[in-house]
Amino acid sequence: MQAIYAFVQSNNSDLNKGEKDLLNSIEKTFELYVWYLSLISEIVDFAKKVQDDAKLKMLPTSDDLNPNTGFTDSKIALQLSTNIQLQQIIKNKKVSWQQEPELIKKIFLMIKTSDEYKLYLTTKEKTYKDETTFWTNVFKNHLIEYEPLEYFFEDKSVFWVDDFEIVYIAVLKTIKSLKESSNSSLALQPLYKDEIDDREFVIKLFRETILNSPEYEALIAKKTENWEVERIALMDVLLMKMAMAEAVTFSNIPLKVTLNEYIELSKFYSTPKSKSFINGILDKLVFDFKQEGKINKIGRGLLEE
Repeated sequence: MQAIYAFVQSNNSDLNKGEKDLLNSIEKTFELYVWYLSLISEIVDFAKKVQDDAKLKMLPTSDDLNPNTGFTDSKIALQLSTNIQLQQIIKNKKVSWQQEPELIKKIFLMIKTSDEYKLYLTTKEKTYKDETTFWTNVFKNHLIEYEPLEYFFEDKSVFWVDDFEIVYIAVLKTIKSLKESSNSSLALQPLYKDEIDDREFVIKLFRETILNSPEYEALIAKKTENWEVERIALMDVLLMKMAMAEAVTFSNIPLKVTLNEYIELSKFYSTPKSKSFINGILDKLVFDFKQEGKINKIGRGLLEE
C-alpha cells in the first residue's frame, strides 16, 4: 500500500523502479528488527559500564562494590551478542548504537525505574524463563512505544513509520524461541515465511494494481455517480484498486479475507467514513466481477464464495 501510494504520488512511470523500492522497503523492515534485537545487548553493556564506573568512585559504597548483577548477567543478551547470523547482519547493515549514548542511557534509566526491573532484580534464583518473561514484558510495556526510540528510527528511515507492530511481533517471537541451551547458530525470524511465494505475491499485487489502475478507476467512477473520483479520498481509491487486483488475480485467497483486509486498512489510513464507503462500493464491484466471471477461486472452501 505504501509503495503504491508513493508510486502514484511521485507520478512515476518506471514500474521496475517502483518494484525495487517496494522490495527495499521490505528489506528495511528486517533491518529494523535487527536494530531492536541488538538493543538488548547494548542496554546490558551500558548497565555493566555503569556498575564498573561506580566501583571507581573515590568513596564507593558497599552496593557500588558489590552490585546486584541479576540484570548485567543476562544470558539472553550474551546469546544475541554471540549469535552468528545476527552479528553478521549487524556488520553488513552497519547497525550500531555507538553514536547514541544518550538514547541508550535514557532507555536504561526508563527500564531501571520500571516495576519489571525491580521485580526481576529481587527475584532469587532466577531461571532462564524468568529472564525471557522479563525481556518480553520490557518490550511489550516500554520499548515498542517509547517515543524517543520511535523518533530515532523514524529519522533513520521513512519506511519504518508503520513497521513497529510487525517488528514488535517478530522480536517477541525471537525472544520466546530462545532456550538456555540455544547456541550461536540459532536462526533469527525470517523476513518472509515463504520467500518465493511471498515475494511473488508482493510483486504481483503491486504490478496488477498499477497496470490496471485506469480500468479500476473507471469502474469506481461508475459506482460513485454522485461523486467525481477526484473528490474521493486518494487512499480510499487506492485501497479499492488493491482489493480489486487481489480479488481478481489471486485464486487461492478467499474473497472475504481480501475484502475484510482492505476495509480494516481503511480504518487506520483513511477517513472515519471510509470503512462504510469502501465496503459498499466493493460489494457492488465484486458482484459485477462475479457476474462477468472475472473472479475464479480455486481450492476447497473457496468455490462457493
